[in-house]
Amino acid sequence: MSPGQDAGMASTVSTATSRRQGEKLSDRVYGDIIDRIIQGEYHEAQRLPSEESLAQRHGVSRPIVREALARLREDGLLRSHRGAGSFVCLRPNRAMLDFAPLESLADIQRCFEFRIAVEAEAARLAALNATDEDRADISAAFGLLERRIFENALGVDADFGFHLAIAHGTHNRFFADTLVSLQPSITYGQCLARGLGQRRPSFHLPEVQEEHRRLHDSIIAGEASRARLLMRQHLSNSRRRVFQG
Repeated sequence: MSPGQDAGMASTVSTATSRRQGEKLSDRVYGDIIDRIIQGEYHEAQRLPSEESLAQRHGVSRPIVREALARLREDGLLRSHRGAGSFVCLRPNRAMLDFAPLESLADIQRCFEFRIAVEAEAARLAALNATDEDRADISAAFGLLERRIFENALGVDADFGFHLAIAHGTHNRFFADTLVSLQPSITYGQCLARGLGQRRPSFHLPEVQEEHRRLHDSIIAGEASRARLLMRQHLSNSRRRVFQG
């Protein structure tokens, strides 16, 4: 490798490292603001401190604060008014902190975002491509979910198995491979959602299972567009149930 190439490689590595560090810093700011909202330091409709004040408080640059604020807006926790700043518009479920460490919240949100994008397409393709054997596997996985609810069990194994059966039904191995590679992150979010749901089982579990039922039925019926929409709705609702209660 020539000196020029070596210097270029070093610059690329340095840039990548800086980017990863920046992401970690913005996650820390993101989590701290959520914590202050949950604890009531920032109330609904209250204006947050300025970007400059937040940057000083956290010892980071203003672009890192802006990235954290952008994520909070995307997650529906803040709204911004040009020239007026950022305001709290939603207080997440306080019980969430009983199940998840604060520093994990950003990753949970990002995992849900990724799943919505990937699994919605998986549902569409499964509706188009699933064989009779695939449909039987999806129905069996759904049946296991039903039994877990009857047993009053957390059912994370069955929940993941249902989504994995749908991924296998696409006949594109990369969907299933992706879910398996992300299983720790996915099941972490599922544990959180179901753990919170068990605090109000008469509402949460029937709602979730009805979403699974509609999704199952649309795939079995070969309704590709509907399956895609229902998967997006289900995962978006799961994210809402975790963060909003």
